[in-house]
Amino acid sequence: MGIEEALSLELRKKLRGDLLAADDKFVIEIPKVELHVHIEGTLTLDLRWKLTQRNGTTLRLIPNGPELKSLDELHASMASIMPEASRMNNDEERDIFFESYFEGFQALKTKEDFYDLAMNYFEHAAAMNVRYCEPFFDPQGHTSRGVPWSEMMNGFREAQTDAETKFNVKSRWIMCFLRDLSPESAMEHYKAALPYRDIIVGIGLDSCEEDRPPSLFEDLFGLARDDGFKLTMHCDVDQKDTPEHIRQVVSVVAGGGTDRIDHGLNAADDQTLMDLILKRDMGMTICPWSYLRHTTYAELGPRIRTLYDAGIEITINSDDPAYMDDCWILHNMLLAKHLCSFSDKDVAVLARNAINVSWAEQSVKEEILQEIEMVYDRFHPSR
Repeated sequence: MGIEEALSLELRKKLRGDLLAADDKFVIEIPKVELHVHIEGTLTLDLRWKLTQRNGTTLRLIPNGPELKSLDELHASMASIMPEASRMNNDEERDIFFESYFEGFQALKTKEDFYDLAMNYFEHAAAMNVRYCEPFFDPQGHTSRGVPWSEMMNGFREAQTDAETKFNVKSRWIMCFLRDLSPESAMEHYKAALPYRDIIVGIGLDSCEEDRPPSLFEDLFGLARDDGFKLTMHCDVDQKDTPEHIRQVVSVVAGGGTDRIDHGLNAADDQTLMDLILKRDMGMTICPWSYLRHTTYAELGPRIRTLYDAGIEITINSDDPAYMDDCWILHNMLLAKHLCSFSDKDVAVLARNAINVSWAEQSVKEEILQEIEMVYDRFHPSR
């Protein structure tokens, strides 16, 4: 596979297979912490079909698309809407990814649905040795359809409890607001979520970024900081005004910047931005597989490596695996190691970064750090 290629869907599938075939035992076995995964983005087609059948609702892949009558039709429809071109532009992102992503919300109606969605993710995560995670959820995409807060949050709460018991996966939730909706809607949802703050550790901002700078949500994020929540915001790759959005997230929002930055890969192109991130000692949640849709294979590795070599605490995560070639945290870590020529020692640093910049309790952090050292020593006894 030529390094100069921008990867088409076919080449991404081949890359996925090649990475798994290499059977990298160290990456497979090292304990992991995931800090950037959208729980609605883990809605696999099989689960989407199951929930639709259970609720007796109409199944479409995109709004106003044809009604799908079988799981096979659903899979075929997903394959048919993927662009043939190697690189997905911003218009295709809106028209394909976001339309399918938000249409998937239609499958989620009851507490049982939200429980099954979360447990499906936790089970996948446990199989890849994730010990702790902070999943995002998008409440506005559910309340707008008439879903009660209690159905959504109690489903997530029960799954969180059961995942710790059944899978040894601990978690805390991050509530994201849709930046293409109004700050007033975000504030309304923030206040409505306060009864569930015992399971919500942080506040985030996601969805389509065009002409929606972080500063629009300054009042909300300032209030959330005063109320004791942790803060993060998305700065997607190669979007309009991305460098300025990164600057606002790092140094302006909530009186001096958020606590983490989601994505932010374009900071690698600007030493001033990297210096700001280092000065704030801010962690970054990097999702390599999702960037293959936007950038070339040759560009991606050096960008990630630049951030890492600068001493920034980057972490590796999965983003929306059900919509990104069925690539979860394991696949993303394998890809990062491959693209950046990371050693096992580097992978261990990435794993520790995720613990360090997580919002887990200190006792949880220490337990996972000890396990990482045990696994590393097993593979490298003479270090």
